Amino acid sequence: MVPPVAVSPLIKTARWSALLLGVFYGKQRFNYLKPIGEEERKIEEAEKMVREEQERIFKELAEANSDTILK
Repeated sequence: MVPPVAVSPLIKTARWSALLLGVFYGKQRFNYLKPIGEEERKIEEAEKMVREEQERIFKELAEANSDTILK
């Protein structure tokens, strides 16, 4: 087996710098997108409530309009 090769300090520094910059960028991007996502969730919840109410009304109307002998 071949012994491990010593990695250049320049390469090590570049890799650690890229990692730290990526973490910093990710945190900034998350903070930018978080309020947008919260607003979208609020809108989706409101639309879901309206949709469920409409489905409930349609279901009640369908049951009321169904003509069966069993009534």
